Amino acid sequence: MSDQTPHETIIRVRYAETDAMGVMHHANYFTFFETARTELYRDSGGNYRDFENNGYFFVIIEAQCKYRLPALYDDLLRIETILQRRTSVKLVHEYKVYREQELLAEGRTVLACLNKEKKPCRIPEDIF
Repeated sequence: MSDQTPHETIIRVRYAETDAMGVMHHANYFTFFETARTELYRDSGGNYRDFENNGYFFVIIEAQCKYRLPALYDDLLRIETILQRRTSVKLVHEYKVYREQELLAEGRTVLACLNKEKKPCRIPEDIF
């Protein structure tokens, strides 16, 4: 996954994710980032369940989102995700959320790899 071509995930904003005005609640962007990141890994041949079954856990240690325009109930959103950087123990992802061609939000997460004892550990070479 060293390729910087964004992976695309399509998600529709559900009614329960919005407020009384039909605007998606800001916290849901982070849930959508997680969904997009999971799909990126799934489409590259891996998945979190296998990572965890092998004793590796990826935890968020930093999350950011810059909101530009609101996502609304029933919008079909395209989340572009890239693995921007990998170190021996961290993964940095960047996200862009679009409604058609409108950029609604940009985000970034940093994940750390932990072992079964919940201690930081090196990411195995065959993961990502």
